[in-house]
Amino acid sequence: MAISKKLMKITAVVSAAALGLTACSSAGGSAKSEGTAKSIKVAAIETAYGQDGWKAVAEAFTKQTGIKVDLQMNKNLEDAIGAQMKAGDYPDVVHLALGREKGLTETMVKDKALTDLTGVLDMKVPGEEKTVKDKLIPGILDSSNTNPYGDGKTYLAPMFYTPTGLYYDANLLKKNGWSVPTTWDEMWALGEKAKAKNIALFAYPTAGYFDAFLYALLYEVGGADFFQKATTFQNGVWDTPEAKQVFDIITKVASYTDKVVPAQANNTDYTKNQQLILDGKAIFMPNGDWVVGEMKDAPRTDGFQWGNIALPALKAGGDRYATTFFEQAWVPAKAKNADAAKQFIAFLYSDVAAKAFASAASPAFQPITNAGDFMSPDKKAVYGIYDSGAKAVVGGISGTNEWKKTLLAPIDSLVSGTMSEQQWIDGVKKANDQIRATLSK
Repeated sequence: MAISKKLMKITAVVSAAALGLTACSSAGGSAKSEGTAKSIKVAAIETAYGQDGWKAVAEAFTKQTGIKVDLQMNKNLEDAIGAQMKAGDYPDVVHLALGREKGLTETMVKDKALTDLTGVLDMKVPGEEKTVKDKLIPGILDSSNTNPYGDGKTYLAPMFYTPTGLYYDANLLKKNGWSVPTTWDEMWALGEKAKAKNIALFAYPTAGYFDAFLYALLYEVGGADFFQKATTFQNGVWDTPEAKQVFDIITKVASYTDKVVPAQANNTDYTKNQQLILDGKAIFMPNGDWVVGEMKDAPRTDGFQWGNIALPALKAGGDRYATTFFEQAWVPAKAKNADAAKQFIAFLYSDVAAKAFASAASPAFQPITNAGDFMSPDKKAVYGIYDSGAKAVVGGISGTNEWKKTLLAPIDSLVSGTMSEQQWIDGVKKANDQIRATLSK
């Protein structure tokens, strides 16, 4: 699998419970008021996105609220603020994601050293009429990536999303007069049309790339409750009608997949499978936004244009889902200016902030429903996946990589015809029981 894909870590499992949203005493937050802090300290990790976006957001926040921002950016932020915090000098806001090697954010979660940000969700975004929760992509808060204690409270604010989905060449559909499928029945009908022109409906880099596809499909067929049961090895979960739908859909996807794919579905040759999309030999593949950069120098058909869609719905008008990765921002429990920090967190979802991040030399995109308004057409074709109402799925299967192999690796055999759907189902059920028994000890 691509190195860039390996860097993407899903660190949590989606909670089945809906978030409980409570009012915040500092609701509104856009006006200057007595008792408000005159300045706040914001510490943000310097990544490939650079510093420009953060500097512009800090200036805009000061202009909107009158609160100055002391911005600290460092590529080794853990070391910089770690030492400061040990000395009792805490930032008011920190942008540092889960899943980093030094695990500072995880340590803060474990030590219960974060400020409860649930009330921020009901705050109006400074300078706007909408609340934070009204602007966020639906589903983005439904996981322990934001709600680490499973208590209905948000402690980690989502930042800079990276969508997965079904990537394709929009021009290939256009020149053949084919519509983008919105339901699975439409997808299968497109598969027959493509077959008549010797074009496969699907390809995939390696079977492991079906992880995000699977998570979205689990949510689609059974909602949060089924997702939670399936990703935590609950007894009998793979014997349910919902599970049968999952197996049936992926098996049918396999039947429409180019037969050359399994032989190339490895860490050495996976880009050859991605090339099938660029060559117009296959239409869709599960992937993430990193594929655009990964294949930027690869040859392609004339007029090639990246597109990305959420999984088709089970029926017309049904919910559609796409798994997303994102970073986090948080407020230390010992921050001296928590109220002003909450205003800054709310401002991060403003159109002004979203535009600043998106306009930087290396653009980053906030997980808000109108994020596409601030993107170039080529970026919107990939990142605008949630603009038309698709919902975000966050999280995945807890447990070992061996379990993922049991669940996903057989897709190669389904495509090649060396394994039946029932054999796959039997293997998944057996592995599920074995892992559950191990975890219960």
